[in-house]
Amino acid sequence: MAEIMVPYEYDGRQFEGAVVWDDSTSEARPVIFMQPDWFGVCRHTLDMAAEAAGKNYVMLVADMYGVGYGERDKEFDELLASAQGARHDLPLVREGAAIALHELLAVARAQAPVSDSPLGAIGFCMGGGIVLEQARAGADFAGTVIFHVTLPNPVEEKATTDFKGRVLAIHGRADPVTPKEMMDALETELTTAGVDWQTMTFGNATHAFCVRGENNPPMTLFDEELCQKSYGMMHEFFSETL
Repeated sequence: MAEIMVPYEYDGRQFEGAVVWDDSTSEARPVIFMQPDWFGVCRHTLDMAAEAAGKNYVMLVADMYGVGYGERDKEFDELLASAQGARHDLPLVREGAAIALHELLAVARAQAPVSDSPLGAIGFCMGGGIVLEQARAGADFAGTVIFHVTLPNPVEEKATTDFKGRVLAIHGRADPVTPKEMMDALETELTTAGVDWQTMTFGNATHAFCVRGENNPPMTLFDEELCQKSYGMMHEFFSETL
């Protein structure tokens, strides 16, 4: 796998995202913008990007937490506070993430085998909530896929939505972090906005079923079979969309 780290600046802060793709083939492929989970840009999330991308996509991994955040050990309380802080910082989510996309896409177009297909986006856990907020604000995503999303509902309850593309939510019914009521509210929002949306709900899945190493039931539990099914659904969704 090829990885290029890409530094950029927003609001006086330094960030560093990554462009990730399988360089065993030079075939041009679509670009997917990825908002990782609350661990930020680190070995764990870069590996997730590589696994999700396979040979089919060039993945742009956004940094929402600042240079060095992903490299150091963090306790639960810091992870939670940092993730919630980023999720509720609308200028960061809208403007900062737009800068990340611009800088990462420029590097991908210059150095990676990218096609001229429309842009897709994915997000894991809190990254799913962040990428949804981007799509809600009008980001040019032809399709957005969220995996076991955290905080999927709008930060501003009465904000006008401006979704540009389709949405696929892959979720676990036994997820205590984002229960059914939150997902129902998201579906209602998407329907009202006229979005072409789909939800796939795994009956017994908890939170973070695509995060390797998670083993804290009933809160979180990695599930290899469900994760691979999820990636298969993502690939099918994007093959129809991009």
